[in-house]
Amino acid sequence: MAWSKFPYPDDAYTYSPASLKKAWARLHAGDAEPFPKDAALVDAWIAFHAGEFEKAAKLGLEQGMAGYAVANKATAIYANYLEKSEKKKLALFEQVAQRCEEQQKEQPKNPAAWYWHAYSLGRYAQGISIVKALSQGIGNKVKHSLDMTIKLAPKHADAHIGLGTYHAEIIDKVGAMIGGLTYGAKKEEGIKLFKAALKLNPDSAIARIEYANGMVMLEGKKKMDEAIALYEEAVACEPKDAMERLDVELAKDELEG
Repeated sequence: MAWSKFPYPDDAYTYSPASLKKAWARLHAGDAEPFPKDAALVDAWIAFHAGEFEKAAKLGLEQGMAGYAVANKATAIYANYLEKSEKKKLALFEQVAQRCEEQQKEQPKNPAAWYWHAYSLGRYAQGISIVKALSQGIGNKVKHSLDMTIKLAPKHADAHIGLGTYHAEIIDKVGAMIGGLTYGAKKEEGIKLFKAALKLNPDSAIARIEYANGMVMLEGKKKMDEAIALYEEAVACEPKDAMERLDVELAKDELEG
């Protein structure tokens, strides 16, 4: 089954190898991914940033484990934003998680192996319900993988976002007492992580979106005005690639809704 196309083809986020290298630090402030040495992987990342997610995943997987970072990111972002079938979406997240577990054994010091594991399992958990996922032990796996990501790459902004969301989701679903005692979730830690993510990646729309969502989960409706302000900031962010465009469009949809 073919993947759905990136819905904003008129805004081409097309990079050449040279322009990609120049923009790399800005584009990858979130995931702290190093610029690839292999030309085939550069091509895969060019496809990813242009919104050609299926092509990016295919090109990445053709390079074996060396291409797992781009393949997993392309698959996870596609599944999260563009896959309409819930069944297929969950299956894609499971594929990413399985590849990451394989990669963790071979490349235990690769932050991408841990981060995309946490991301895919976290989104999978949201798909089946957080409470159900917690009963299956998924929460502990997500936290462990995010902790490992930050240990290996302290400036990984997206892992800070993910861990902030972990604290917020747990407290929102099971309460502060059980969340703290059973899962180590703390309101203050969640807020601190969101703030750290924004400091590490100040141009990020998704950092603002997740911070806003987390703030409301942790603090309630009294923080709604601050959350809306963060969403408005997210809408004002200038996307530099297809993924960032999807983030901005998500913020627009939420505000309009």
